[in-house]
Amino acid sequence: MKRIPFLVGLLLAAGLFSTASAQNQLTSAEAAEGWQLLFDGKSLNGWRASEATATFSVKDGCIVVLGPRAHLFYEGPVGGHTFRSFELKLDVKTFPKGNSGVYFHTAFQPTGWPSKGYEVQVNNSHKDPKRTAGLYGIKDNFDAVAKDNEWFALRVKVEGKRIRTWVNDRLITDYTEEEKPVREGAYVGRLIGSGTIALQGHDPESQIHYRNIRIRLLP
Repeated sequence: MKRIPFLVGLLLAAGLFSTASAQNQLTSAEAAEGWQLLFDGKSLNGWRASEATATFSVKDGCIVVLGPRAHLFYEGPVGGHTFRSFELKLDVKTFPKGNSGVYFHTAFQPTGWPSKGYEVQVNNSHKDPKRTAGLYGIKDNFDAVAKDNEWFALRVKVEGKRIRTWVNDRLITDYTEEEKPVREGAYVGRLIGSGTIALQGHDPESQIHYRNIRIRLLP
């Protein structure tokens, strides 16, 4: 009888290991649908950081974002790291005061905030009132749609000039770029085009974790 807790412990440990090992992998259904991984869960191979490179690290199968302002640009082989119409899915966990963003149609630059492409906001409790899944500075979301310290699924779909975002399969933003969009100041480069994906390190108090980063190219 005393062996039962031991066996249960083994089973639980095996289950936890199985769950952990399943991260950053495609299911057979995802592979059949054309999904491809951008992050291997072990390293930053295929990614290039700007400014404070130590802001980005890999731990427990996650990209950990913590440190001074920096941006991590995808420069790997998928799609030649140049995407136009696509669907992007990633799991995100924010921590109190965390602020980050997922850029698309952007390009590497060594310093500063990316001047090209759109930013999908990631922020559940930072003093900036613009919340997760809005298009920063273009079509902002001011409602809390996720919580700190909990994993949530963020999905971004770009089809032509239409951009949609979801959190845990709830549609948050549906925006179609105007024929002649008006952009001023820091937002002049917020335009549909093509480019890569980038993750934002916003400030030294912002901690964000990313995993299961995958993309599906659309016609």
